[in-house]
Amino acid sequence: MKKQITINTLSETKKLGIKIGKYAIENSIITLSGDLGAGKTTLTKSIAKGLNIEKTVNSPTFTICKIYKGRLSLYHFDAYRLEGSNEDLGFEEMIDGDGVAVIEWPQFMGDIIPNERLNINIVINDNDSRNIEFIAIGLKYEELLEKILC
Repeated sequence: MKKQITINTLSETKKLGIKIGKYAIENSIITLSGDLGAGKTTLTKSIAKGLNIEKTVNSPTFTICKIYKGRLSLYHFDAYRLEGSNEDLGFEEMIDGDGVAVIEWPQFMGDIIPNERLNINIVINDNDSRNIEFIAIGLKYEELLEKILC
């Protein structure tokens, strides 16, 4: 299932992320793609708020993965530094874990990301609005997307 929306403000981005976190269920995988500065980390911070995470969420660029505890655990991956790496980093347990895995730059994670997931691609428009494309692969992600966009 594919859907697209346009976000015009930072506030709308934050509201979207909170909704995603509110409706996310255990063992969810959300991938975030888009250029630098598109809003991937902002969206992740808001997903964390929707998961009732109180700790400050920031980009795990230098650690690759950070874990936060809330209603569900949030496994926040920033795979940007993995480009060209073929190392086995042991992330499969977190991705298939009991929480929500949010993966920025998923194209650098190789084939360890399961096929069923919610892909979110953020495109910056000339007027600084964002086109957000959702691709829900699998029934639970189609149901999640319906809740997010209702």
